[in-house]
Amino acid sequence: MPIDTALTRTTLPLGPEVSARRSLPQAAAVLVPGAALAAAIAVVASLLGSLVPVIGAPVMAIVMGIIVATLRPPPPSARPGLAFVGKRVLQGSIVVLGLGLSLGQVLVAGAASLPVLVGTLVAALGAAWAVGRLLGLRTDLTTLIGVGTAICGASAIAATDAVIGAEEADVSYAVATIFTFNVVAVLLYPTLGHLLGLSQHAFGLWSGTAINDLSSVVAASTIYGHAAAGYGVVVKLTRTLAIIPIALGLAALRRRRAAEQPAARAGAPRVSLARVLPLFILAFLVAVVANTLGLVPGGFHHELSDSATWMITAALAAIGLSTRPAEIRRAGLRPLALGAALWATVGAVSLALQFATGTLR
Repeated sequence: MPIDTALTRTTLPLGPEVSARRSLPQAAAVLVPGAALAAAIAVVASLLGSLVPVIGAPVMAIVMGIIVATLRPPPPSARPGLAFVGKRVLQGSIVVLGLGLSLGQVLVAGAASLPVLVGTLVAALGAAWAVGRLLGLRTDLTTLIGVGTAICGASAIAATDAVIGAEEADVSYAVATIFTFNVVAVLLYPTLGHLLGLSQHAFGLWSGTAINDLSSVVAASTIYGHAAAGYGVVVKLTRTLAIIPIALGLAALRRRRAAEQPAARAGAPRVSLARVLPLFILAFLVAVVANTLGLVPGGFHHELSDSATWMITAALAAIGLSTRPAEIRRAGLRPLALGAALWATVGAVSLALQFATGTLR
């Protein structure tokens, strides 16, 4: 899932909010420093990616961003623009990808991925409970990392935090852990996919069900191929919808516990569907319907695909630039150990379920 409230609060800090009271030119001006920096890195990454297509521009962009952020962190003035590009531009790229898909493709892909999707979801949550207890991690931290790995990375962490009201440190550690393994997935998954001989379909399903965050799914599957990207995005968006029952279930559990403990009733969460539903998914579906109805000329599809790749590259550059190595170091080894265990679990379970269900082709 894309970068959201939790990630902007930690990995993509916004600083002072861009106030709604500002005029549109003023608000846009605040975004320019960070957006320009991300665009500059995206240009260089695109050039390098064209020279080394096996790696690709998205991977180049996030690696370059991380290197720059480590050697010389961007100034606070760049944070609003980086947050905008890392979140909104990434979401926009998903909508643009939707303009090249048909409703039939989306429905078939979503339905076909359900056995693998549900299996990996159950495996991730079960492993989080068991490994988290073994490592002696706090319940909220275990929940955040487990949901982030099982569903949609930082977006799931933000939605879950809105329900359980975790401590700021737990949110930061969870986001840092998820971010670490997002980067690892982008760097390793395409190579592993080729070594395993996975088809475009199999890799799209693998990345969509096993990689934590939407940005990393898009990056890894785009590197693997256009067909893998389209399928991976649909699978990932289907997986993202799981945050709705999870968040509502956690809220119901908290309310029940609060009812048993009158002193805690004031902190019982009240969560609405609108609060946890990723609204950009609706925009993606509108784009798919528009293409299905023939409202998008076929001759535009190649240009739209190139535009989506450029947007993804810029978004990953922004995410890389927003890296905070200190946050990752501060998280310590135990959260990272949990993240590593869950990351390996969902990857292996996804492949095993594809083999068992005959979808590994």
